[in-house]
Amino acid sequence: MNIVITVGIFVIATMLAVAFFHYSLNSTSVAIIYILAVMLVARYTNGYVPGVVASFLGVICVNYVFTYPFMRLNFSIDGYPITFVAMALISGLTSMLTTQSKKQNQILNEQEKLLMEAEKETMRANLLRAVSHDLRTPLTGIIGMADAYLADSGRLTEEEKSYMVKGISEDANWLLNMVENLLSVTRIQVGGTRVNTSLEPLEEVVSEAVQRLRKRLPQARVQVQVPEEFLMVPMDAMLIEQVIINLLENGVYHSGAEKIDLYVIKEDKEAVFHIRDYGKGIAPERLETIFDGGGTEENQSGDSHRGMGIGLSICKTIVNAHEGTIWANNWEQGAEFVFTLPLREDTGDDK
Repeated sequence: MNIVITVGIFVIATMLAVAFFHYSLNSTSVAIIYILAVMLVARYTNGYVPGVVASFLGVICVNYVFTYPFMRLNFSIDGYPITFVAMALISGLTSMLTTQSKKQNQILNEQEKLLMEAEKETMRANLLRAVSHDLRTPLTGIIGMADAYLADSGRLTEEEKSYMVKGISEDANWLLNMVENLLSVTRIQVGGTRVNTSLEPLEEVVSEAVQRLRKRLPQARVQVQVPEEFLMVPMDAMLIEQVIINLLENGVYHSGAEKIDLYVIKEDKEAVFHIRDYGKGIAPERLETIFDGGGTEENQSGDSHRGMGIGLSICKTIVNAHEGTIWANNWEQGAEFVFTLPLREDTGDDK
């Protein structure tokens, strides 16, 4: 393949050199054409050898074809030896520098791939840790209440029975939500670390996420605000809806607040999503690691209802797959989760 590329480039360079020489009779322009040919050979071939060989071929071509006496090698003409040696050195150095730069780029690409693989492995480990923690609590609750109901159904009051069935239903819905989260992650990892995105209307995606949340949690009070302009955002709509639902559920369950604000603003070339509650906030020592998939301890951040680990870890996975960022911070009252999605230049109407 290196030979084919080298020969092809030199054939084209020779045709251009003949045309230039025919009209200008200037061998300097011809030499520049062959130096450019050497650079192209070094760029599109592998290793140092093709570039070095190409540099000597360029010198030979200039001397043999375009220097008087034509079609003869003659390095004895006054001034030409220095010219040809300089051309050989320039061509050779250019070839070696280009090849070295290409190898450095290959090394950087390999390092980036290794970092991406390491990040994926860390993500998997965090998700497994989160799953083991978050599955245990609802399953234990379902089994415990079901066993108690079966063992003591004759002595239980209707109110107690209703309480147990309601608890089983809540835990089952929680498990269903976690299964949806895990399916979302599977959908990402089937295609690697990125997702296939399409332009989606921001207002519709936010509205659908809130409607799905209210079906699951009718008591949730969510105040929504989106930009007035019609904004199209490149995203996987189902995955971003899952992120919004996870963050809203987190606010409902763990903040102890009666109201949650969901508002989206456009900043530069990003759509910025804010989910803010007015509850107990997040323990400061957990802010840096809250998306890593670790389990939660009772009585911290008001999150004793159930663990936050898997939901927030999956939010980070989805947002990162969209090349966005996500973080959390505290206010004087409550906490706020923020994530961004990059915009294209043509995603909104200019006003």
